[in-house]
Amino acid sequence: MPLSKKQKENIVEKLKEKVVRQKAMVFVSIEGLKAKELSELRKKLKQEDCSIQIAKKTLVDIVFKQRKFDFAFKKTEGQPALIFSFSDEISPAKITYQFVAANQKLKILGGFFNQQFRGAEEIVTLANIPSKQELLTKVVWGIKAPISSFVNVLETNIKGLINVLAKAKT
Repeated sequence: MPLSKKQKENIVEKLKEKVVRQKAMVFVSIEGLKAKELSELRKKLKQEDCSIQIAKKTLVDIVFKQRKFDFAFKKTEGQPALIFSFSDEISPAKITYQFVAANQKLKILGGFFNQQFRGAEEIVTLANIPSKQELLTKVVWGIKAPISSFVNVLETNIKGLINVLAKAKT
């Protein structure tokens, strides 16, 4: 059953709101995806403050033209959906990439990061970047390593001195 003009206007308004709030968007094709699989994806996205929106290509194009995004959504293949992230720029790419690895029916089409369109290859590259927590851990280990090494060197010298004094005593 076709959507009424009022329903289409409501969808466009919701899309506008999400596009304004988003920090990143990933476009996927959900053609062939079962409802249960889509529900799993929604749950994973919700845990990371992300959401998925399925809408007609023409309605998405209207929103993109109003926001001056340079992407023709009508030309995408299959039944597209938009995945929005409202807190972290990388999380939608990571979640989508992990889901694609487990379910070949979902296809990454591209996305928007820093108000620029990125192709599917760039989305996959972004998905493989370590998380913020992992990067912070590496920085802390990098800072800690020289200090730990210095302490170990000093400790070794003191132990050596104690061993020499102990042997000299006997």
